[in-house]
Amino acid sequence: SSWVEKTAYEAAAAIIAVSEGMRQDILRSYPDVDPAKVRVVHNGIDVERWQRDENDDAVRALGIDPDKPSVVFVGRNTRQKGVPYLLRAAAKLPADVQLVLCLGAADTPELAAETARLIEELQSQRTGVVLIERMLPRNELIQVLSHATAFACPSIYEPLGIVNLEAMACGAAVVASATGGIPEVVQHGETGLLVDLEQVTDGTGTPLDPEKFVTEFAAALTEVVSDPERARAMGQAGRRRAEEHFSWESITETTLEVYRSVLS
Repeated sequence: SSWVEKTAYEAAAAIIAVSEGMRQDILRSYPDVDPAKVRVVHNGIDVERWQRDENDDAVRALGIDPDKPSVVFVGRNTRQKGVPYLLRAAAKLPADVQLVLCLGAADTPELAAETARLIEELQSQRTGVVLIERMLPRNELIQVLSHATAFACPSIYEPLGIVNLEAMACGAAVVASATGGIPEVVQHGETGLLVDLEQVTDGTGTPLDPEKFVTEFAAALTEVVSDPERARAMGQAGRRRAEEHFSWESITETTLEVYRSVLS
């Protein structure tokens, strides 16, 4: 929080939060803000651009075997994204499951060193650990997501989690931590699985019991990758949810409603 944010929030005629989770964070951080003017408008995606691609040329070129199950992560390497927890969880996955990491650069030297060590340890224990450290063109990323048995989102905080929407639009089941706005996107048991996350209240989002979180995240991933038919059904449900609730058409109308209410 800051004086600038506080002043802006209190003076605004309306405030748009990208999730109910974010709305609650705003009201908790700025108790003088009128709750009635904080409105939820979820982020959206272009569901025509993000859709399943059954081709596998790009996937194979990246070293991924489309005929074997895979868990895919896409994101920046920050503490918020929870990559070390995923790497520890991956060590507990069935031996035939690939881990595909489309991983951006770490934001601190300490995290870079920790991540590198965990990846090296994982690669010494199992095959099928695919590390992609460059930004993939959208068409290649769509193929990777389309061939994922499960998409992993181990974040310790997400205002909403657009990457989960992109994975869902490509027909991937999502296994994610139940924090921030993620539960508003991923429907537990329908479009994927949510993993409970009890967190310290110091603002870092650190799990109260990291080993418990890792174990439960690994169990949820294993549950999905061990049942390909269920994973496909979850992916199909995720695609429908992305189309019905998170397309730009529906988000645009909700945004316009906020502006109309302010101007009326």
